[in-house]
Amino acid sequence: MNITTRRQFLRQLGLSAAALPFLPSLPSLAGTVSESPPQRIIFMFTPNGTIPEDFWPDETGADFKLKRILSPLEPFKNRMITLKGVCNKIGGDGDGHMRGISCLLTADQLLPGNIQGGGNKPAGWAGNISIDQEIKNFLQANAATSTRFGSLELGVAVPNRADPWTREAYAGPNQPLAPISDPYALFDKLYGNQKNLENLGSILDDVRDDLKWISAKVDPKEREMLDQHATFVREMEQDLQRSDTQQLMFPAPVLEQGVVLDNDGIPKISAMQIDLLVNAFANGMARVATLQYTNSVGQARMRWLDINDDHHHLSHEPDNNEEAREKLVKINTWLCQQLSDLARKLDAIPEPGGSGTMLDHTTIVWTNELGKGNSHSLDNLPFVMVGGGLGFKGGQALSFDNVPHNRLWMSVAHAFGHPISTFGRQEFCANGPLSLS
Repeated sequence: MNITTRRQFLRQLGLSAAALPFLPSLPSLAGTVSESPPQRIIFMFTPNGTIPEDFWPDETGADFKLKRILSPLEPFKNRMITLKGVCNKIGGDGDGHMRGISCLLTADQLLPGNIQGGGNKPAGWAGNISIDQEIKNFLQANAATSTRFGSLELGVAVPNRADPWTREAYAGPNQPLAPISDPYALFDKLYGNQKNLENLGSILDDVRDDLKWISAKVDPKEREMLDQHATFVREMEQDLQRSDTQQLMFPAPVLEQGVVLDNDGIPKISAMQIDLLVNAFANGMARVATLQYTNSVGQARMRWLDINDDHHHLSHEPDNNEEAREKLVKINTWLCQQLSDLARKLDAIPEPGGSGTMLDHTTIVWTNELGKGNSHSLDNLPFVMVGGGLGFKGGQALSFDNVPHNRLWMSVAHAFGHPISTFGRQEFCANGPLSLS
């Protein structure tokens, strides 16, 4: 009897799939280990740099000690990597914050535009696809790794405005992707009712036909734009088909109702978004995600930490302001705790149809747009990886010599079996992917 999933195993026993949520931790129900375990990745963004002296381990290699900011990751020390000396070398227009976030995952310059940065030339959106979407497209092109959504873009208190300070994910040049910061809206996206799907389906039929009619009457350049919209329509149609037939292995999480989506609601919003993301991954809805906390120049006031100053203002205080420094350590430690909570919840779920836990097959990459807030430095960005599945050697503190972050994203792509020769600015890819094994 070749049983490949816990669902099939339960059917053989005559049990209903409703029993699955109550039996996720029993190894005997895990089923046969699949030949190709899934690989997943989450890019978690937090803003305004860090406090290097309280972030980076003093040691390199396996024998390292976690400083205050990274202390919440102690339970995952043997499955984490710190990557000191990785830098964002992307120049061009826009200020450091703009390039910091919009060039972070795209590893390429901002396009010309009329958005005025702080003291620098005005700029537009990023000029390249972001690495999360590059990996998503690679996985979606293969039926064996394709999922319903491909990727999910989540936010926590990301402003509604659209500009290079608020967007990290890009579907392509000049194509920013807005994260969903409303957990209730995300819940509807993931688990919306069938009537809404039927109504949307009828609308898509009309839009598809209209696009065909218009395409025959416009010039080639405009037709290219219409083709992009037609692709979007096709993807929505595929999403409808998948959502109509998908059987959930894990029930949708129950969200606390009435949470106010404002600054003071950030802790609860973070918890809900993490629950939704983990559940979506467990149900195989996506293998790639971004989780963005506020934005570049993020001005959250973390009153739940007894801090009334806004984050961005504190990050610009001089190094000799000990009070501001302690507040920033407290803020960054809380943000690291969110990463730890995400890792813990992934680690609590056995890999569906496989071995180990979901964290064993999911890599979380914690990123930031600045190395240090008060200098706007794009050097020595605080990169941390937690989890497994990409073949990187965990339990080590690495130190590099001022290397471009383009090479880090090449390493990540290669780990997914996507052997790209460059990513972003070609001149920063000459030495190939970073060695993380």
